[in-house]
Amino acid sequence: MSDNKMVKVIINDKELMVPEGITILEASHKAGVKIPTLCHLDLHDLKMVNQTASCRVCMVEAPGRNTLVPACVTKVSEGLEIKTNTIRAITARRMAVELLLSNHPNECFTCPKNLECELQALAAELNVREIRWEGDRMDYPKDLSSDAIVKDSNKCIYCRRCETACNEVQTCGILSGIGRGFEAFVGPFGNIPMVESSCTYCGQCVQVCPTAALTEVYHMDKVWEALNDPDKYVIVQTAPAIRVALGELFGMEAGTIVTGKMVTALKRMGFDAVFDTDFGADLTVMEEAAELIYRIKNNKTLPILTSCCPAWVKFIEHQFPELLEVPSTCKSPHIMFGTIAKTYYAKKNNIDPDNIVVVSIMPCIAKKAEAKRAELTKDEHNNVDIVVTTRELGKMIKEAGLDFTSLPDSEYDKPLGETTGASVIFGTTGGVIEAALRTAYEWMTGEELKDVEFQQLRGLEGVREATVDVGGKQLNIGIAHGLGNARTLLESIREGKSKYHAIEIMACPGGCIAGGGQPYHHGNDEIVKKRQEAIYQEDRNKKVRKSHENNEILQLYKEYLGEPFGELAHELLHTHYEERERI
Repeated sequence: MSDNKMVKVIINDKELMVPEGITILEASHKAGVKIPTLCHLDLHDLKMVNQTASCRVCMVEAPGRNTLVPACVTKVSEGLEIKTNTIRAITARRMAVELLLSNHPNECFTCPKNLECELQALAAELNVREIRWEGDRMDYPKDLSSDAIVKDSNKCIYCRRCETACNEVQTCGILSGIGRGFEAFVGPFGNIPMVESSCTYCGQCVQVCPTAALTEVYHMDKVWEALNDPDKYVIVQTAPAIRVALGELFGMEAGTIVTGKMVTALKRMGFDAVFDTDFGADLTVMEEAAELIYRIKNNKTLPILTSCCPAWVKFIEHQFPELLEVPSTCKSPHIMFGTIAKTYYAKKNNIDPDNIVVVSIMPCIAKKAEAKRAELTKDEHNNVDIVVTTRELGKMIKEAGLDFTSLPDSEYDKPLGETTGASVIFGTTGGVIEAALRTAYEWMTGEELKDVEFQQLRGLEGVREATVDVGGKQLNIGIAHGLGNARTLLESIREGKSKYHAIEIMACPGGCIAGGGQPYHHGNDEIVKKRQEAIYQEDRNKKVRKSHENNEILQLYKEYLGEPFGELAHELLHTHYEERERI
């Protein structure tokens, strides 16, 4: 079959030429005809496609055929005629939704995904006004075992999107169909608790779930409680990817940079100090660049793998424990920031660290579990106390009654408020290694890097590679986003075939901009592209674009830490990893 061959199809009496081999659903989009879907998911650029045809919501009529056909998997052929708006097709769709609702909890008002649920929206779109089939419903206990993800099997509609994300895209192999017929749902093998599985908490299952069968663990009440405790000094930090996605929750276009409005909102909500995790990212660059140079000069283990993403760290602990010496020992940026907030910042401002509460606003669900890891604590105290996602922050801003789009811009507090362009690009795939190279280049060569944009490291291809000339030494760089792509690179290291000096891995396809805690993109990868473009624009807007030129970072080392990768820096900012059972 030729990719260029065109065929004639007729959709609702309208003739059009479309590429042979595409589905009826794709052809209908070209004809400007909407066919409702539920289980279908197609993120071409992020290589995430779910075509199970399990929900039967996209049924259409093909005159000449005895049965209706699912538009999401049925391929077009020459002369195919389709009717999408017949009574038969519309009735079938409505019945499919009614049957799903007959076995679904009737608790929309209190559901975590109220007004964001695709099943709820579809029921409204199809004018479902009553549930005609009453009877038994699934009755499974909620899985509240983990610090990151809540699994409510009673809300599972068996679309299997989460299974596709977990097994085909992320290759974690955690989720699969359990049971048959009326009581079927998706969960870990044997329906063991999530915390006992090898789940990395990347949250891609949560990101694609159309209902509330999978949601993050909510910490909003903990934040409000801390803010209303007069004995607590509550600090908040915001990750790079938040500023290019938060606006979507208030009707703003994807990729709108809302940094200043976000800072104003947080201050009005009552936080004692508002900081940017970008400061922690600049600190991470200092430590990772120093570690990279140390490994190269001393013939230590290469490649070095960036370790800012807690989901991919947990992935290597479960799936490739024999490679635990290759990741950088650096803590992630928000954990580094929390450490500095409860040491250097506390001492500088004469605040008892025990009274400081550090809140992280993250695009990532895995950060919730990361903050509880024992090896990331200091003196049995958490460096970060509470983690909330972008979505949770949006809910809190609305709960506080703030008109977000009308808020004026404000600046982050100081000290620990100065940041660079290098730290901003941590929010997208390729950004961490590019930021580290901006610093490593100048430290290794003693020369100024005039063009700081490494275009060869950018894009959305799942696995990318580049060779960067650093003072005559060729550094081979590998980049992977999505754990399935990470597996490819890790297998090459395990087999001794890796040619790289440094590798960046981000668990989520697209990086943090498409993290499990970001606003739902509902299968629209154009949203992810716009967020990425905005990240690079924010970098270009910065006067300082190299982490080692951040004056507050330099002051931190001068006053407190000493040298990058030095004794105190290693004690406070570095960690270790442990082998975990693969289940």
